[in-house]
Amino acid sequence: METIFSRFHLIIVQDPDLKGELKIPEGFNLNLYTKSDIDKVVGSSSNAISFSGYSCRYFGYLMSRKKYIISIDDDCIPAKNSNGEPIDAISQHIINLTTPATPFFFNTLYDPFCEGADFVRGYPFSLRSGVECGLSCGLWLNLADYDAPTESLKPDLKNSRYVDAVLTVPARTMLPVSGINISFNNELVGPALLPAFRLAKEGKVRWETVEDIWTGMCVKVVCDHLRLGVESGLPYVWRQERGNAVESLKKEWEGVKLMEDVVPFFQSVRLSESAVTAEDCVVEIASSVKEHLGPLNPTFAHSAETMVEWIKLWKRVRAN
Repeated sequence: METIFSRFHLIIVQDPDLKGELKIPEGFNLNLYTKSDIDKVVGSSSNAISFSGYSCRYFGYLMSRKKYIISIDDDCIPAKNSNGEPIDAISQHIINLTTPATPFFFNTLYDPFCEGADFVRGYPFSLRSGVECGLSCGLWLNLADYDAPTESLKPDLKNSRYVDAVLTVPARTMLPVSGINISFNNELVGPALLPAFRLAKEGKVRWETVEDIWTGMCVKVVCDHLRLGVESGLPYVWRQERGNAVESLKKEWEGVKLMEDVVPFFQSVRLSESAVTAEDCVVEIASSVKEHLGPLNPTFAHSAETMVEWIKLWKRVRAN
């Protein structure tokens, strides 16, 4: 683990709801952010944005000035490939982000830029240069990212299938993005990775497991509009066991139901030609969410408000 991560700058964000000090080994180039840091940056400018729970990762995105950001959950360790060799997830993510993507015409040999492959007969030559990759979605061995209903019904289901491939997700096709193992080009799509989908109820109810699905559809719409690629596949990480599936189901279920309205919305949303940056795109998506989804459930209206507040915060932090 140390040989992989010690080469890079680390941003560690402590969940503001967790007490106590983190035990971090020496020898790493890092910034540690705690609740006091979050309060200092966000201040009283927004009551809509929350960085608690899994959403604390978004504060790291907000503070980073690096071109490429890689996010891997704390319950993951390096996996091994089919030859038994440890996987350098960081290097593979960088390869994905720096290799052209091909979202506008599917290549049946998957990634035409990997060793031993090329574009197949019939692939338009005008599209063979590809486009920049905005988002790289890695995968998991052992515990896959199943939802709570699937995990409850199939508690022994594990992912042992290692597929040595990366493919570009076609344009106008949605996908479930998980923040467990992703990377992105911060300069191109950073503002579109945002904490915006929260359940509003009495007390504090977490459902971040659905929040990153919402975020993934936002960033996919942004990538499609800006003619950027989204890649999925390698690298793999080994994901450890997690909490009780039944308890997760209680937290997720309302979000799972709302997703049935969310998916067709994101499949149909289109942005204007005047939206030329990720910030522009997010603001337009928020307006459309408020208009078309807001009347269905107040959670959507709150999400639209949070998206606008996030862009304001993003610009303010970047201006300093």
